[in-house]
Amino acid sequence: MSRPRRLGYLLKHAGLRLGELTGPALEPYEIDGREFGVLSVLRTPEPLSQLEAAQRLGIDRTTMVALLDGLERKKLVGRRPHPGDRRKNMVELTEHGREVLEGATRAVETAEEQFLAALPGDDARLLRQLLDRLV
Repeated sequence: MSRPRRLGYLLKHAGLRLGELTGPALEPYEIDGREFGVLSVLRTPEPLSQLEAAQRLGIDRTTMVALLDGLERKKLVGRRPHPGDRRKNMVELTEHGREVLEGATRAVETAEEQFLAALPGDDARLLRQLLDRLV
């Protein structure tokens, strides 16, 4: 009798498989999955501080600065001093950033649909709900 695979193994390899689909889907937009995550978090009515964005993503400040530097070079985000605290930077999507995010979001949704296509019926919706509950 074979033993069930460990949860860590299954989650890791599911993530790798999903990355194999989303990576190429994002290539036309010249961003990767981490950059897509940052752009998605910055899609808010009000600009976020760099620290707020980093906290929402669960990454450290140094990593966040490096990601924002790259996105700023690509003209996808802009930074400006916080009006109430000059030590903070506010970050927001540029118009170009919003356009890229819109197309990239559609591409990622298609990749996710491909990834979940092997699940019958409502299993894909259930998987999302269960993972969301765990996260």
